[in-house]
Amino acid sequence: MEPLGIIKGYTVLLDHEKMNYELKVLAEITASKGKLFEMEQAVSKLPGTCAVYDVTGLTDAVVITKFHGRDELSKFTKSLLATPFVERTNTHVVLTTVKEDFRLL
Repeated sequence: MEPLGIIKGYTVLLDHEKMNYELKVLAEITASKGKLFEMEQAVSKLPGTCAVYDVTGLTDAVVITKFHGRDELSKFTKSLLATPFVERTNTHVVLTTVKEDFRLL
């Protein structure tokens, strides 16, 4: 599978809670018209960002983030709102993680 590019690399599974990442946040973002790519590139570089997805629906992108505490979340939120081409955000703090496993097998 490696020669076919199916296996892209190897990693370890970390327990983020034991590393004191206490907050997991999903942020929905609406981008300026025609500026989705530029917005996503800028957001992907913000500290705490784990994933950035193009999505269908009322918003243009969803960002998954993790933070040690409220101060980091506050800084991220302010940075996000100051990011070029971010028109609007809708932030969701995760209360309970029922399942989080990105392995397919």
